[in-house]
Amino acid sequence: MIDVYKIIPNTTVEGPGMRFCIWVQGCKKHCSGCWAKDTWEFGTGVKYSVDKLFSLIEKEKQIEGVTFLGGEPFEQPKELAILSKKIKNSGLSVVCFTGYTLEELKSKNNEDINNFLDNIDLLIDGGFEKENYDLSRPWVGSSNQSFIFLTDRYNEEQIYQYKNKIEVRISQDGKTEINGMGDFATLKQNFCLQLGKNRVK
Repeated sequence: MIDVYKIIPNTTVEGPGMRFCIWVQGCKKHCSGCWAKDTWEFGTGVKYSVDKLFSLIEKEKQIEGVTFLGGEPFEQPKELAILSKKIKNSGLSVVCFTGYTLEELKSKNNEDINNFLDNIDLLIDGGFEKENYDLSRPWVGSSNQSFIFLTDRYNEEQIYQYKNKIEVRISQDGKTEINGMGDFATLKQNFCLQLGKNRVK
């Protein structure tokens, strides 16, 4: 079973093209300044089988691929390796964000990790470092993070055509969710101030 924090079936701000995004639950890295602290704790997400997740992915006919975020995907490499292979075999691409570097992952000499890496097209590695805060590149928030092309599905020229964007979703019960990459501190402040003004009216 895969421990999942959140799923967005279609988004354009978490990798190239329209993507199905899975935020996994559980992370040991605990990067200072992380905006996804709700994903740190282990065992508190919704449990999905590989087959169930893949069936949800298959229903989305307009997507280019699947993005794994976290949390830390490489804390659940066995199941995600199986799922990513199914995804690749269906013709979709796989993008994965990780707080580890590729060198750290390879040094573990773990079969499940290596199998997962074998089915990733674009690995975006390195934990967020607030002292190296940088929004000049798509999808990442600090200059230490790297785009690693593990297949020829994507290349650097393609990637740099994209710009950082965010999506805001407001549910019927008023819950607001933001995903993508941007200046979240300023956004949150301005959004809250605007909500406050609206309430006064």
